[in-house]
Amino acid sequence: MKHLYVVLLVLGFLPVKAQVKTEEPKYGINFSGFVKNDFFWDTRESYTIREGHFLLYPKEVSNDAEGNDINDKTSFNFLSIQTRITGKITAPDAFGAKTSALIEADFFGNENAAFVDANGFRLRHAYVKLNWEKTELLTGQFWHPFFIPGCFSGVVSFNTGAPMQPFSRNPQIRLTHKPGKVSMAAIVSAQRDFTSPQGSASLRYSSLPDLSAIVSYETNNVEKKSGFLTGVAVDYKVLQPLLTTSKGGNTFVTNEKISGFSATAFIRYKNPAYTIKFQGILGQNLFDLTMLGGYAVHSITDTVRNTVDYTALKNLTGWAEFNTNGEKFQVGLWVGYTENLGAGDNILVYSNKAGGTDATVRGANVKSILRLSPRIIFISGKFNFATELEYTNAAYASRDANGLPNRDEMGVITDTEGVSNIRLLLSVIYNF
Repeated sequence: MKHLYVVLLVLGFLPVKAQVKTEEPKYGINFSGFVKNDFFWDTRESYTIREGHFLLYPKEVSNDAEGNDINDKTSFNFLSIQTRITGKITAPDAFGAKTSALIEADFFGNENAAFVDANGFRLRHAYVKLNWEKTELLTGQFWHPFFIPGCFSGVVSFNTGAPMQPFSRNPQIRLTHKPGKVSMAAIVSAQRDFTSPQGSASLRYSSLPDLSAIVSYETNNVEKKSGFLTGVAVDYKVLQPLLTTSKGGNTFVTNEKISGFSATAFIRYKNPAYTIKFQGILGQNLFDLTMLGGYAVHSITDTVRNTVDYTALKNLTGWAEFNTNGEKFQVGLWVGYTENLGAGDNILVYSNKAGGTDATVRGANVKSILRLSPRIIFISGKFNFATELEYTNAAYASRDANGLPNRDEMGVITDTEGVSNIRLLLSVIYNF
């Protein structure tokens, strides 16, 4: 009799279990992320973001009254503000498509804050997706089209290879069609935390969003843990830096704009032992991608209204990376280079003093930047110890007898002097 009760009890639960298995969850959110502690030491003062955490390149020589270089100074810092949390959301189908969303934030603060905002909780990504069989629509804040999620720098440093690696997150609409191994995407985007020199307003006032397109080819073999990705992307951006100009106490409306066209190519090869990546960029007015460049004043077109026209600076950039794919131990080497190619027209001034704006070029006196970053990562489950040595050399324009930078009328630097910074970085990372 006792055995009969047990059998009846088991049979009674079977229909309930079967019903639970056949019903798919319609709503849900899964959290992931990491806790990251960074400890770093620098040999020289550098241009950085957020307490030195996001390193760009070393500062130029700046002598005091006795000829001592003010920027020749070592420093250290400990920070945990890169710690991140991600929420992946699922929901019922809509419009015949699978739906999903993602929200991601960290404690890095806001780039455009008027005050030091370290430890500030800030939005990184926030988007929704509709996925049909071969087409995807994404709307929200996501990586700029020149930041390729399948092929980006895997360095330990939070700079992710900037200013060689394009780095920007943008509110956007992205339509992707993938009939097979080839993927084609068209993107229109705005600016927020990562902006052009006058902030996001200069893109908004142009009345035209940033226009981009990506074509890529990808193949993956899950069983062999191998894959290949390659592609190209283009970007066209128009800015209107000023709404008004002034002269003699009078104010005048202006509509002068500056455009920039950029292109990038990328490739990634992966096998069980190692991964190789490469990206090259040739572009104009790349300031908003946390890269060198921007625009300058070409000429004053109307002396009565103090109206000016602009010229965009061009940059050539490339980076390459090799890393092993061990489950317990990984090594990697990242190499990046960027060069200022000057402008398409003669430069009158680098800062639009005629309109009263601030400087519009990042690294106007920098000819080139070279970086080498070897790294070692120790892995145990979700826990990582990582160390990286980041050597960055910036070639600045030397000064002539009058104290002016040695560069021609198009902004091409003709004579340089180099300065270097070495960053020793130790990171402790716990993934969840």
